[in-house]
Amino acid sequence: MPGWVEILIRTISLVVILFLMTKWLGKKQLAQLNIFEFISGIVLGGVVAIHTSNTDTRMIYGILAMAIWFAIPYAVNFISLKSKAFRNFTQGRSTVVIQDGKIMEDNLKKEGYTTDDLLENLRSKNMFKTADVEFAVLEPSGTLNVLPKTENKPLTPKDFGLKPSPKKEPQTVVMDGRMMLEPLANLNLNPNWLETELDKLNVSIENVFLAQADSDGQVTVDLYDDQIAVPDPTEKPLLLATIKKCQADLELFALETENKETEQMYQKNSQKAQQAIDLITPYLK
Repeated sequence: MPGWVEILIRTISLVVILFLMTKWLGKKQLAQLNIFEFISGIVLGGVVAIHTSNTDTRMIYGILAMAIWFAIPYAVNFISLKSKAFRNFTQGRSTVVIQDGKIMEDNLKKEGYTTDDLLENLRSKNMFKTADVEFAVLEPSGTLNVLPKTENKPLTPKDFGLKPSPKKEPQTVVMDGRMMLEPLANLNLNPNWLETELDKLNVSIENVFLAQADSDGQVTVDLYDDQIAVPDPTEKPLLLATIKKCQADLELFALETENKETEQMYQKNSQKAQQAIDLITPYLK
């Protein structure tokens, strides 16, 4: 067998095996590496490189070495799930580096974390003064998580006594000019609805690069041709305008009628419509 063919076969085979091993270890290894995962990742890459380029080595030995180095982090992860003490030993513990706006210098030294490292990570969290931090903790993965003091937190609807309606995540309903049926079903919508919405925008689905719909039935569209302007969604403003028009019509009917009972009925329903408008206006603007 020619050498280049053997290298090609070795490379494809070992890369496939390495890919499957990484998938079996789970997504956690891709995001946060502990010590064993970090070491095994380096070694596995080295084993693949050696047995790919060196045709004098037996491939079965490379696969055996990869299996052993796969088994080590897999076993560590399995035992870590069962034992908190073992997990603390292998993965480490979180370390508090700021508490009540005060830097914990001893903890920084213990983790080999410099003041520059701390300030840099605080700036990445949009915190430029340590005095504005209520609590900061250095995770075993090296991530710094920060809790700002109450007066420095951004305002939320809860602070104003508002309770926003629950939202589903936006769904991509058109991608590369093709309709996505599963995301439509997730929003309890159908292809006919999507075609109607695109017709309102005077857009054909073949010209749509990406279209997303939210739980309110509003569609945002990005076209292949960036020179074409697409109007913003108008469902919410139209709904609010329609309700306001109904309330105004009720007031007008109350003024025009001469029947006292009918007038009272119109006024009562006009007041209810106004109350509804006051409630939903923050959500429809």
